[in-house]
Amino acid sequence: MTNARTTIPILDLSSARGEDGAFTPEFLDALRDAAHNVGFFQVTGYGARAGQDQELLDTVAEFFRLPLEDRLALDNRTSPQFRGYTRLGTEITRGRADAREQIDYGPEREPLIEVPADKPYLRLQGHNQWPAAFPQLEKAAMEWAELMSSVGAELLAAISVSIGLPEDHFAEPFAGTPAWMGKLVHYVGTGVVPEAGGQGVGLHADYGFVTLLLQDQVGGLEVQPYGQEEWIAVPPTPGALVVNLGEMLEVATDGYLMATIHRVAAPPAGVDRYSVPFFWSPRLDAVIEKVDLPAELAAEARGVSDDPENPMLSSYGQNVLKGWLRAHPETARIHYPELVGRPGAAG
Repeated sequence: MTNARTTIPILDLSSARGEDGAFTPEFLDALRDAAHNVGFFQVTGYGARAGQDQELLDTVAEFFRLPLEDRLALDNRTSPQFRGYTRLGTEITRGRADAREQIDYGPEREPLIEVPADKPYLRLQGHNQWPAAFPQLEKAAMEWAELMSSVGAELLAAISVSIGLPEDHFAEPFAGTPAWMGKLVHYVGTGVVPEAGGQGVGLHADYGFVTLLLQDQVGGLEVQPYGQEEWIAVPPTPGALVVNLGEMLEVATDGYLMATIHRVAAPPAGVDRYSVPFFWSPRLDAVIEKVDLPAELAAEARGVSDDPENPMLSSYGQNVLKGWLRAHPETARIHYPELVGRPGAAG
């Protein structure tokens, strides 16, 4: 990249459409630039009710102050869906422990009774684990997921139009049972998880289509746009969500849109950081085909990232199960022993 980016663009989603209901050229131009050249941006005006973001962060913080035995009652090692509580230092990124604990959750659906042997990712449909004695956590998290689902769909529609596609181009893979994911994350200060060093979460890209992140005011998120050695800090911005694109959009556009690498530094010693990432993702059985870009955009497509440690797959279910197996090795060994240690064995 000849001109390194040093800042993250901020877009106002409330001004994305004109009076005629169509996305405005100005918004589309800014969105295309951010999505192609950075892969990260922030959005304001996304429709949260007053105070909803801080209420959620406060509720998440209150949950992580509960006694450890209350959190362990939701241990994700009991869940074939990798849902529930992940203990400090047990999620792995790039082979190293992360300095965080979290709750993973998704759509509340009945597990499938019969799953074909060649589609083990369908086992990811199932139930969440919530603290019965702290019901406000489920209420706040699921309300947020409903809002983020609408924001994710709107942004995906705008991204589609910005690259010359119909607004509903990606709607079908999400129809019926979108397999969105949410996390409620507590990062602990440097030194609490000695093996993590300064790693809150190691460098990685996201699995799905669009990631929407609510972060508190501590900071620590850094991104590295395509072809750029410099890392960009993503400053906490009151009233804004951080948005980044996932591997499904990189696959679909042959790298015109990028699943940008990012990481989180652990907070300073004695400091806690809370965040709520939401991953707007299609059905588990969705297979994403490459799109026909306008010639001028296709000429700028960079190809799909070639990382032998993290091959990108056009099947969303395969792609996400591959990630879960790698990130949660103990849960993987319990529920997917036949897949552990077999490259590309997620489907």
